[in-house]
Amino acid sequence: MSKLNLSVAIGDYDRNRPLIDGAVRIDGVDPTFMTLSPEEIFFRAFRTEDFDICECSLSSFTVKTAAGNCPYVGVPAFVSRMFRHTSMYVRTDRIKKPEDLKGKKVGLPEYQLTANVWARAVLEDDFGVKPKDIHWIRGGIEHAGRPEKISIKLPEGVRLDSAPENKTISQMLADGEIDGFMAPRPPAVQSPNIGWLFSDPVAAAKDYFKRTGIFPIMHLIGVRKTLAEKHPWLPGAVLKAFEQSKAQAMAALADTSATKVTMPFVEERLAEAQKHGFKRALVPRANAPRRALGIDVVPIDRLSEALALVHAG
Repeated sequence: MSKLNLSVAIGDYDRNRPLIDGAVRIDGVDPTFMTLSPEEIFFRAFRTEDFDICECSLSSFTVKTAAGNCPYVGVPAFVSRMFRHTSMYVRTDRIKKPEDLKGKKVGLPEYQLTANVWARAVLEDDFGVKPKDIHWIRGGIEHAGRPEKISIKLPEGVRLDSAPENKTISQMLADGEIDGFMAPRPPAVQSPNIGWLFSDPVAAAKDYFKRTGIFPIMHLIGVRKTLAEKHPWLPGAVLKAFEQSKAQAMAALADTSATKVTMPFVEERLAEAQKHGFKRALVPRANAPRRALGIDVVPIDRLSEALALVHAG
């Protein structure tokens, strides 16, 4: 059987590089890799459906799936996970705590971005600040004007307006026209009156994880639905390859004979992550790595086993 020639658009992350450089292969696929920014991948994936396999925004994928018109089948290879306490910036001369955002204006590049969904969840669940309590202003971070990549229906009572045509939300924050800023990237303008909503976002994220056990999912992998229907084996092959690629990256990270990232104290950060609860990795049994990763690797055969382990703590 000849291999499928497929386009694959993903970010240039350590966990993807064994795939990109050919150390890990997708069974039955001859891939053409494109390493692009998340913004470009998501816009092209959901506006023009350019890719056969691609990294997908979790929120956009969920909205499109709920609407019944998602062009991709989701594969649970979560290539990006992040705590989003660092995604919230404010005018520090006005906003001292999350509750101060009630009745205020907050800029964002798109309402439905995954980072913003998680940030709004933190505000509502932990501080009682609901989306309808804030006046949202949509605009570009570095360049004026940015549309939602997909159509959305706002919840009842939520107010969302566009920024002036010639202004970015970064400049509006610096000029004091808005009180806060929420995005996966920081404001493009610096000012002594702009800072994180949480003065110590790392401590806030650690507390969040300790209380909830949630390490927020940002991106998953999508396979073009028509391809998955024609080749039912393809999503499984994609999952297997991404799991193997991640396992190789984790093994390399844990090998501290020569650090794999241009940062000090990597070994100490790995130990700290374990201390805070990042102790286990649940992986399909066929994909379990053969060497130690610095964490406990738990091979599983069924999704029900993974759910039982998660619920058991």
